[in-house]
Amino acid sequence: MKTAIIGSGNIGTDLLIKAQHASDTIDVIAMCGIDPESDGLAKARKAGVATTSDGVEGLVGLPEFSDVELVFDATSAGAHLHHDEVLRAEGKRILDLTPAAVGPYVVPTVNLDEHLDAPNVNMVTCGGQATVPIVAAIGRVAPVEYGEIVSSVSSRSAGPGTRANIDEFTETTAKAIEVVGGAGLGKAIIVLNPAEPPLIMRNTVFCLTQTGEPEAYTKAVEEMVERVQEYVPGYRLKQRVQVDRITEEDPVRIPELDRKFTGWKISVFLEVEGAGHYLPPYAGNLDIMTSAALRTAEEISARGASA
Repeated sequence: MKTAIIGSGNIGTDLLIKAQHASDTIDVIAMCGIDPESDGLAKARKAGVATTSDGVEGLVGLPEFSDVELVFDATSAGAHLHHDEVLRAEGKRILDLTPAAVGPYVVPTVNLDEHLDAPNVNMVTCGGQATVPIVAAIGRVAPVEYGEIVSSVSSRSAGPGTRANIDEFTETTAKAIEVVGGAGLGKAIIVLNPAEPPLIMRNTVFCLTQTGEPEAYTKAVEEMVERVQEYVPGYRLKQRVQVDRITEEDPVRIPELDRKFTGWKISVFLEVEGAGHYLPPYAGNLDIMTSAALRTAEEISARGASA
């Protein structure tokens, strides 16, 4: 499937390189940005990909654009609204890597088959791709009443687009915890860690349920981790799943639920090591996002081929 990428920053460049080295079905033939001196456009030109620094309008004007079947948007939530309008008018399908959430959320291990025909699909956020599968896995054992996630990424791996979308990140991720993960209420927090040397991406997931057995939760989480590892090899548990009983004598108070909670608290600690296609391995936030996008695009391509 012939594709194009909007955005020549960290995410767009990592996606370009990953598609060239890790996919047999996705062919990136065009890339656009707004900085003519960007490293992403330079790498694209070197790889023989058509480029323009005139944004989405420049992309539409490229001769190669008529062959494009799917466009990846790796810019920002605000910019995506304009890109969506332009690309839909051109009859192009869109895979959105920003937290704009114009189209339905897609997390490959949870709901990949549900939205492959949508004109615009949204990849949530890097934190969402890392944690929503875990919430969904826990929810298959017992309903999750509350799900909270904390994603910590190196500030070096957070480009201008990511930094401009902090509010959208928390809102979109929290919503995906509910809509895709199945939690009654979701909460998301992101931390841009300036530590040197840069730290690998870390994710913490807390879920509250009423029923279930510790062994069942552990098994469900471990099986889900293995499924995510199929397309993100660096995705792994940092330590064993923790399942704690919450009693009437020592309840958990959740302000958002406005009540004391008893039942089970499941704590999952994850890390994501990147493949190092563009930024070093500490940038697992890029790797899980672009890997999920590529996996989704490949399935869209496969469905088109079989139609």
